[in-house]
Amino acid sequence: MNITIRPLTPELSGDYFDFFENRAFTDDSPYRCYCQPYQMTKEQAETVYDNVDGPDIGRVARKIAERQIDSGALQGYLAFLDGISIGWCNANDKVNYPIESCNGARFQMSTEKREKGRVKIVACFEIAPEYRMKGVATALLARVCEDAKTEGYIAVEGFPFVLTERYEWDNCGPIRLYQKVGFVKMAEQDNVLVMRNDLQECKFYDR
Repeated sequence: MNITIRPLTPELSGDYFDFFENRAFTDDSPYRCYCQPYQMTKEQAETVYDNVDGPDIGRVARKIAERQIDSGALQGYLAFLDGISIGWCNANDKVNYPIESCNGARFQMSTEKREKGRVKIVACFEIAPEYRMKGVATALLARVCEDAKTEGYIAVEGFPFVLTERYEWDNCGPIRLYQKVGFVKMAEQDNVLVMRNDLQECKFYDR
C-alpha cells in the first residue's frame, strides 16, 4: 500500500475526526475515544466525565480533543491511503503527558527523567480494522522515530503489554511492532515493557 504519513495539525482535524468517527471502531471494539485522555490528568477527567453520561460523553470527548488539537497538546501522526485517514499514532514529548494521566504509571516507567526534548513517547495506536496487519502501524512508528531524531531527541519509548492472548483494549501495539523498528526491551513491570529506540543508532524500518 502507498501509505502517506502526516503529522497532526489543526488543519488536519477534519481528517482526524473522520477517522475516529467513521473507521477506527467499525469492528465493534469496546473502546471509544478521541485519544484525548492521555493529555488529561485524572482529576480533569473525573471532573469532566462525572457530570455527563450516555451520548453526551462522546460529544464532550470530541470537544476536549478539538481544544487539545488546536492548542498542540494532542500530537501524533495520521496515516492516509488514497487521501483517506486509516490510522493514528499518539506520540509526543514525554513532558507533555501529565504525570497523573490515565497511563501516567506506565509513562513513569520511562528510562529517562522528565526533561523536555530528550525522549518522545508513543502512547497509542489505532488502525482501521480492514488495514490492520498491513504495515500501517509500523510505518507510523518509523515516522515517529525519524522525526524525533531530526528534532534532536535521543530516544523514543513505548510501553506494550506482555500478552498471551488477544486483548481488545490493547492500543499500545504488540512487542513485535517495536522490535521491527529497532526498539529493545529496557525494563518490565506488571506485564508492561519499556521498549526503547536509541536514535543515535538510527534503526528504522526500511519501507
